[in-house]
Amino acid sequence: MKKILLILCIFGIMLVSCIPTICADPAIMISSYTVSPEILMPGDIAELTLTVANGETTATRTTTTVEGSSTTATMKTIGAFLNNIWIVAAQSGNKQIYATLNYPDVGYLAPGSHVTMPFKLVADDNISEGLYFLTAHADVDTYQDVTYPIPIKVSNATVDLIATSIPSKISMGGTSDVTITLINNRENSVDKVMVTPTGDDVEFVPASVFIGSLTAGDSQNVVFSIKPLKSGTKNLSFDVNYYNGDNLHNTSLATTINVVETLDVAPIITSFPYSITKGGSARISIEVYNAKTEKITGVLVTPISNATVVPSQYFIGAMDPDDVFSASFDIYADTVDLGTHTIGFIISFKQGNDYYETPVVGKSFQVITGPGTSYQNSGGTSQSSGSQGIPQTPSLTVCILTILIIIIVIVVLVIVFIRWRKRRKAK
Repeated sequence: MKKILLILCIFGIMLVSCIPTICADPAIMISSYTVSPEILMPGDIAELTLTVANGETTATRTTTTVEGSSTTATMKTIGAFLNNIWIVAAQSGNKQIYATLNYPDVGYLAPGSHVTMPFKLVADDNISEGLYFLTAHADVDTYQDVTYPIPIKVSNATVDLIATSIPSKISMGGTSDVTITLINNRENSVDKVMVTPTGDDVEFVPASVFIGSLTAGDSQNVVFSIKPLKSGTKNLSFDVNYYNGDNLHNTSLATTINVVETLDVAPIITSFPYSITKGGSARISIEVYNAKTEKITGVLVTPISNATVVPSQYFIGAMDPDDVFSASFDIYADTVDLGTHTIGFIISFKQGNDYYETPVVGKSFQVITGPGTSYQNSGGTSQSSGSQGIPQTPSLTVCILTILIIIIVIVVLVIVFIRWRKRRKAK
């Protein structure tokens, strides 16, 4: 009996050995990861997305021959339980980059499947720039644990502002353009870039400029128009806000600008009467110049006086930088009293979408009873007011004196004629 049992056991062992079962260990691995933003700044928060996969294939079936007979052998792949997934911090002195959480009891990972886990990474404030290595850990139940190095770069590079074109001095009249250049010195792109100017007693158009994304090493020019409200030295600041991932950062550029009363669009009086005869007229000549660096449009010259001025307005239109236009006006002293009067000129123009007016540039003139005088800037010599523009009407005194002279001449001629006739008769 014992021999029979022994033979059966040996036969059973041989039978089991003739039908092999092959089992493969699970291939747990960190298959991929992403970090956003790609490069951190000190104090930044990033998102690490980690993918853990079981690289084993699904079950396969093979047939083998044992001792001349056909036997089926099955290869089985197996999954694994993930007990924990966590990130080991990277250290630099007393500063570090660390994850704020871990994932315990992740569960069963079947063959060919994967699981994606997000981690929040934090870089300490004032951490030194450089390359840091975090370590991802996956605790696999029964089998070997998995570790994987994750490099994280920290950079102090920023988005800088450069004053490309900012005049040191501008005038009160109209607006002046300034140009700021943004440069992304980082090795990764930044988003939601916006530039906002501020200043003392000045207005900016536009109030801010949204650029959007700025790729690594890229630059962008931004133009603002400055409209001064008061004269003097003004402090200006240009602030750029941008996002590195979800982290807001700021860079500023401070400068000053001097606002002066000098007009860069104004009239120059080239011919003007010192005095005008009551009831007479004279001509005034002016030149309008554009000393701005930008084109202006809709230029209109308007004289301001209680005397009659023709034309009432003079339209010039568009003026390019450094353009000069001439205009003439006739002023009549028929509706004003004797004495001192003034005439001024206002230049109105459009720059961009805004309209502007210059302060009044004026001079005084006298209304008198006698002949008036005028001057020309080009010659500097005085002459009668009637010589400029329309001739003036003679005054009453001049008329009376002329009549008296004519009468005296006639009387003298009559006396000479009578004496001549008497002498002729005497002969």
